[in-house]
Amino acid sequence: MTAIAATHTLPKAELHLHIEGTLEPELILELAARNHIVLPHPTLEGLRAQYEFTDLQSFLDLYYANMAVLVTEADFTDMTRAYLRRAQAAGVRHAEIMFDPQAHLARGVPLTTTVAGITAALAGSEAEFGITTGLIAAFLRDESEDSALDVLERLLAMAAPIIGIGLDSAEVGNPPSKFIRLFRRAKEAGLHLVAHAGEEGPPSYVWGALDLLGAERIDHGIRSVEDAVLITRLAAEQVPLTVCPLSNVRLRAVDTLAAHPLPHMLDAGLNVCVNSDDPAYFGGYAGRNLDAVAEAFGFGADTLERLAGNSIRSSFAAAERKAELLAELATWRAGQGYPSPK
Repeated sequence: MTAIAATHTLPKAELHLHIEGTLEPELILELAARNHIVLPHPTLEGLRAQYEFTDLQSFLDLYYANMAVLVTEADFTDMTRAYLRRAQAAGVRHAEIMFDPQAHLARGVPLTTTVAGITAALAGSEAEFGITTGLIAAFLRDESEDSALDVLERLLAMAAPIIGIGLDSAEVGNPPSKFIRLFRRAKEAGLHLVAHAGEEGPPSYVWGALDLLGAERIDHGIRSVEDAVLITRLAAEQVPLTVCPLSNVRLRAVDTLAAHPLPHMLDAGLNVCVNSDDPAYFGGYAGRNLDAVAEAFGFGADTLERLAGNSIRSSFAAAERKAELLAELATWRAGQGYPSPK
């Protein structure tokens, strides 16, 4: 079967999504007006013109600057609900959403404001959008481990409804070994562990995330293909890799979508799924990412189902929810005229 355009109806989980990266320019300007914030680029055209990136750091500079419009609980709620609405349209049925508590604290926004605002939207996400959710606190790897530990303790003390922790922001020069105590503490607290590794950083960062941090899931991981021994391990252990194709192209981690290692990763038997990362900045939500790889690589319904199934099985959703979504996926498969396995 050739590549198809039904990816928006494909039941899927999104496991690599930064909620701050869903701030669309229109909402940025709306929140700036609401909070009386003067932006460096106060028009829609001027703001959109900034969305050309040469690398991860050039993106991060704009990403953090735009966060200035997030001030009140309502701002965080509106941002999160806007994502859920778009995710629903993209066929997302379960989402594990990362947020950056340190970035907001650095701006003087209380932790309670950030958490309460996001969770107010997540609390009604299943009833309103049909999307179950989990919240992951992602820590900035270019900040100190002591800072991360302090914020984690504050989240635990306030009983924030987080299911896990992650590691994001500038990868190069900030290896996993920098955060061993943070991940040990999170594991003691019963939290799930994920970490960005192998996006701009080398394969050794993937090894470190697995062996030093105990990461259950690797965000990105595309540079793993440079290490044959690592590929063998990832395939044998079926470590989930949350790949973000449009993000990788926009941030120059790969030159073009055609050069993306996703087909090689699938051929090697890796447990990969497709996600949108920071979709407001990188050209598309989950459905658009799947459309793009289906078109670029000629993926048919079988490969799309494999990617969606990987996303569901690799999630931290309850077993009952996974079974429900896999059943939905089987129904989708039948609707494409692709026979189910005997």
